[in-house]
Amino acid sequence: MPSMLNYLTTGLLATMLVLPVPVQAQDNKTVPASTAEMQLSFAPLVKRTAGAVVNVYAERLVQKRASPFAGDPFFEQFFGQQSPNRTEKQSSLGSGVIATASGLVVTNNHVIEGADDIKVALADGREFASKVLLKDDRLDLAVLQIDAKEEFPVLALGNSDATEVGDLVLAIGNPFGVGQTVTSGIVSALARNQVTQGDFGFFIQTDASINPGNSGGALMNMAGELIGINTAIFSRGGGSNGIGFAIPANLVRVFLAAAEKGDTSFQRPYVGATFDPVTSEVAEALGLKRARGALVVGVVKDGPAEKAGIEPGQVVTAVNGIAVEHPDALGYRLTTAGIGKSATLTLIDKGKEKNVTIALDTAPETAPRDERLLEGRNPFAGATVANLSPKLADELRMPTSTTGVVIMDVKRNSPAARVGFQPKDIIVSLNGTDMASTANVEKALEDNPGFWRLEIIRDGQRIRQFLR
Repeated sequence: MPSMLNYLTTGLLATMLVLPVPVQAQDNKTVPASTAEMQLSFAPLVKRTAGAVVNVYAERLVQKRASPFAGDPFFEQFFGQQSPNRTEKQSSLGSGVIATASGLVVTNNHVIEGADDIKVALADGREFASKVLLKDDRLDLAVLQIDAKEEFPVLALGNSDATEVGDLVLAIGNPFGVGQTVTSGIVSALARNQVTQGDFGFFIQTDASINPGNSGGALMNMAGELIGINTAIFSRGGGSNGIGFAIPANLVRVFLAAAEKGDTSFQRPYVGATFDPVTSEVAEALGLKRARGALVVGVVKDGPAEKAGIEPGQVVTAVNGIAVEHPDALGYRLTTAGIGKSATLTLIDKGKEKNVTIALDTAPETAPRDERLLEGRNPFAGATVANLSPKLADELRMPTSTTGVVIMDVKRNSPAARVGFQPKDIIVSLNGTDMASTANVEKALEDNPGFWRLEIIRDGQRIRQFLR
């Protein structure tokens, strides 16, 4: 698509068609059949729900660098005295949705990321300080707690899985900072992935106008229920081009529950398997009717997937009876199913369909991370290393099947930095000896042979180096 993705603030515009004959849809849904029906208003619905949509103001302090000529008498003689390094305040504006009467507000992580001070402004003009209870940049969600002891208006969470393409929706937010704005449209697609740079890929697509400032605002159905948090748009110039994306309410519900429980980080289910999309070539080779699903390409030994009987070459087509369009959809379905529960996966195996049950738990720390700062006269001096486990790999956004010794951090101007080592590099071997743990690495470096044959893995590529 020849357009650029922007994080949003949202608004909505829609065009309805007047049809001469009523058209009956599934579940008794109908399109407007007369001019009289076209004159119906969303106003009662807006009055009932708009009070639960808020403005979110985030302020952050940034260090502004001074001119390199500050303090130079000759330069200041011509250009005036230059200011030293100083702190400058930057502000950003977004939207949010009050999800509980106690004042829990759901918004996007990118609205409050790096903020030192966050204020929430209600539709009636009152402002309150707030604090972050839980945030996750991969899902781009955050939960705030309003600092006030009173009951707030709430927008009830709906079942986003009941949403269909063509459903009427309203979007409420604060586009461009002009004030609370309501726009209308329809759901134009479901299960959209590869929308943002994060690892979440299951969005509701709408033609409701979404613009900067609407991030974190509400996408609402005709029952007055929240079905999504408006998050991103495709845009060439920063404004709405009729394609906006919202995070489904069913994921918001799970995230909100984690915040209410007091979790400091959001945990996703650990499957112990890796998946690829089903391309048309793969579908043809496997005899599938459609190029949909998640192809199993790897299974971790003794992981939940292996214990459930899942093997490479199989294709996951549904979770708990709900179709899976791609690997991102599989991740979404497992996450919304919930940690501590089980899920039934429908598989295509050698042309036959079967169901398996998989336990949903958090990624385990199968090996103690044992972080160590490497020192001495060697190429790795200044690097902090740790033992990889599924839990640590998930924290680092690496495939949870990855094992070995990983570089966590590299000190500036250290020997490791000068060699070019980077966080997430995996140390495979030193001088021909495989490195299975941080203790192995530290012991190998103590020998100090005067030369080093290194093998590391970076972004899936093996790199070999010889250093003196």
